[in-house]
Amino acid sequence: MRHGLVGYGLGGRRFHAPYLVAADGIDLVGVADASPERRAQVLEDFPGMPVYESLGDLVASGVDSVTITTPPHTRRELVLAAIGAGVRGVVADKPFAPTAAAGRDLADAAESAGVTLSIFHNRRYDADYRTLAAVVKGDALGDLWRVESRFDLDEPGRIDPGPFGGLLRDLGVHLMDQLLTLLGPARTVHAHLDWVEDEGGRTDASFTVDVIHFSGVRSSMSASKLNRNHERELRAYGSNGSYISHSSDVQAASIFAGLRPATMGSRWGYEPEDHWGTLRTPLGARRVPSERGAYQDFYSEFAAAVRGDGENPVPPEQAIRNIRVLDAARASALEGRIITFDDPL
Repeated sequence: MRHGLVGYGLGGRRFHAPYLVAADGIDLVGVADASPERRAQVLEDFPGMPVYESLGDLVASGVDSVTITTPPHTRRELVLAAIGAGVRGVVADKPFAPTAAAGRDLADAAESAGVTLSIFHNRRYDADYRTLAAVVKGDALGDLWRVESRFDLDEPGRIDPGPFGGLLRDLGVHLMDQLLTLLGPARTVHAHLDWVEDEGGRTDASFTVDVIHFSGVRSSMSASKLNRNHERELRAYGSNGSYISHSSDVQAASIFAGLRPATMGSRWGYEPEDHWGTLRTPLGARRVPSERGAYQDFYSEFAAAVRGDGENPVPPEQAIRNIRVLDAARASALEGRIITFDDPL
C-alpha cells in the first residue's frame, strides 16, 4: 500500500516515518510539509523521497492512504480533506479532535466515504504496557484491584498552549487509552489539573485522574512536563500480589539515540533487563521479561484493515470514548466534582 505522511515535525520524523519504513504491507512513498526546512530534513533522512508542499499534491501523486500529523489545530480540516480526496485510508494523530462531538463528525465523514480512519494511539504498542497487560491477563495477581500509571517528562517547552492544548489532551490521551483498553469503560472520573499562564493562554501542565471502571477496577494516571522529573512507572495491585515497573520508554529512547526498527529487526523494542518489572506473589518476587514494543505493528495492522484483511487497530469510536472521558476529567477538575457515566461508553 502506497502511503504518504503529512507533517514532518517532531511527530512525523520521530514517531511515524521510522515505523512506517519498518511496517509490513505498507510503503512510505512521499512526505508533505509546508516548511522548506522540514522538506529538506526529509531528504536528509530519506534521500530521493518525493516531497510536496501540500496534502493535495501528495494525494495527486497516487497514494492509497495518508497520515495526518500536523499541529492539533490544523488536524480536523486536513483529515476531512484527505477523506474527501478519495484515499482509502487515513491515520490521524492524537488528539484527532478537540471534542467528542468533533470526533464524531470525522468518524461519520469517513464512514460515509468508505474510508478506513484510524487513530494513532501508538502507546498501546509500548513494551512496558504490553508487559503489564500480559501480567494482568495471566491471572498471577488474582482479582485485580487497581492500576496506577505515572509518566513525568522534563519537557517544559513542549506543551501545546491554549484552550485546546494542554498535557491532558496530549500525554493524557495515551495514558487514558491504555487504561480503558486494559480495564474497560469508565464509570466515574475525578481529576485535578495544575495550570500555567503563558502567551498562548491558560494551559494545564500537570494532572492526576482517578477512574472507577464498570469492571470494578480502579485506576489512576498522572503526568507532568514542568516538574523537572523524567520517570515512567506502572503499578498493578490484586488480591494475590503486585506488579511494579519503571521503564525506560525504550522505543522513544532508541529513536532519539539514532537507532531504527527497520535495521534492528527482531531486536527492536525490548526494555533492558534493569528496567524489567517485578511481580510479587505468595510464591516470592520475580522479574518479568519485557514484552516487545513495536509501533510498527500499528501500521502493519492499519494496512491490513485498509485491504480488508484485518480489524482497524484503533477505530474512531475508541478514540471518541477516550475524548469523552478526558472531557469529563477536565470538567471534574474545573467544577470540583466527580463525573459519573450512566452507561458504558
